[in-house]
Amino acid sequence: MNQLITLDEFIFDRQADFPYASGDLSRLLTDIGIASKIVNQKVSRAGLEDILGAQGVTNVQGEEQQKLDVMADQVFMKSFLNGGMVCGIASEEQEDFVAFDNERSMNGKYVVLYDPLDGSSNIDVNVSIGTIFSIYRRKSPIGTKAELSDFLQPGSEQVAAGYVLYGSSTMLVYTTGNGVNGFTLEQSIGEFCLSHANMKTPPAGRLYSINEGNLLVCHPGIGKYADWCRQTDKSTGRPYSGRYIGSLVADFHRNLIKGGIYIYPGTNSSPEGKLRLLYECNPLAYVIEQAGGRASDGYTNVMEMVPEKLHQRVPYFVGSPDMMDRAEAYLND
Repeated sequence: MNQLITLDEFIFDRQADFPYASGDLSRLLTDIGIASKIVNQKVSRAGLEDILGAQGVTNVQGEEQQKLDVMADQVFMKSFLNGGMVCGIASEEQEDFVAFDNERSMNGKYVVLYDPLDGSSNIDVNVSIGTIFSIYRRKSPIGTKAELSDFLQPGSEQVAAGYVLYGSSTMLVYTTGNGVNGFTLEQSIGEFCLSHANMKTPPAGRLYSINEGNLLVCHPGIGKYADWCRQTDKSTGRPYSGRYIGSLVADFHRNLIKGGIYIYPGTNSSPEGKLRLLYECNPLAYVIEQAGGRASDGYTNVMEMVPEKLHQRVPYFVGSPDMMDRAEAYLND
């Protein structure tokens, strides 16, 4: 049996990659691992505790909050506050960013943007869901409260990003700009253990993920690309298989491993798309680029975009590089 390498061991072995971090980033990643274990425990008991269903209020996105949304948001916020490495957070579930005002936190070097429970509308039917996180070095002076400018940074400034998938097994996948590594939660010892080292996405795949109900109300090039995917061509392995779970983390994780493309375009009624640049698109773009893939809004690398507001939405294309090239070509045709 191969020796198990835990997430904590792996993180601290890699501290030399960040001479500027003085161990703070390592401790922050460890805090994320601990918080995700707590959320995982709650998610796994969702049908046995009174935490299924709607909370009865809507969040800033205009979406009905699920009880587990609120629970997960509180778990991660408390973890970041207690850890002292973070001066502030921005969450999908919060209308504005939260600047921590205790002395230890104000000396923190980082801010975290996160979606505490992506795909939470699927919880009631036991479909895989996830957490997405993005870490930046703060821009405001250390020792002061976090400011909006700390959060409105382009994705290219990320120092770490990743996601946690709560599914048939629970996985934490992250990058710090030195490749992508995945860790599976070993339930018997309560530790994330390295299971997917140096993850790479195939140059192309046979999976395309899109809500086909949107094909008639989005850019016609996307419909043409979907038609191309469905055509039979043995030389390219087509027809491709349409696989759309409706849980971004689950769709992304499958395509990362097997090769594929995920598309959530702008539509006639929502020209800016549905997904949020700062805590959904940018972190997954960082992961896919480190794994050899690409992410864009169909024209521009999303990590090059300078965000204008906290909850900014953008159309999103992410996946294997060859498939991205072809999909973008249809948009530009």
